[in-house]
Amino acid sequence: MKAHLQAIHPVLGASDVVELVQFYECLGFAVVFQDTPLDPKYVAVKRDSVELHIQWADKEQWAYPIDRPAIRFVVNDVDAIYEEFVKGGVVRSNTSQNSPWAAPSNTPWGTREFHLRDPSRNSLQFYRPL
Repeated sequence: MKAHLQAIHPVLGASDVVELVQFYECLGFAVVFQDTPLDPKYVAVKRDSVELHIQWADKEQWAYPIDRPAIRFVVNDVDAIYEEFVKGGVVRSNTSQNSPWAAPSNTPWGTREFHLRDPSRNSLQFYRPL
């Protein structure tokens, strides 16, 4: 039998795991696992069928020009999730960091999407095909 990929669980680096977990909770994610109850260094969060892992990283791993990953989330309604994040206070002037896709827009590559960055500067891109 051929092997079948079942899911992907990206691991995002965090200089402050607790702060990043709180951010993802504001996005509607819930903690499903953490390595220790106080001052965790590794946490899994989940919303719907999407699971992300958050791992502490040393400050040297955050020095410029190290780039942060971009995670693309396929959603059924880009505008609705954007409004949910606005109402929840997650979308602010500092979360888009001057992205041309700070608010939902149709792109030249055939998607509707918006982007924001979490407190550890990981790029989060929410989109759907047009």
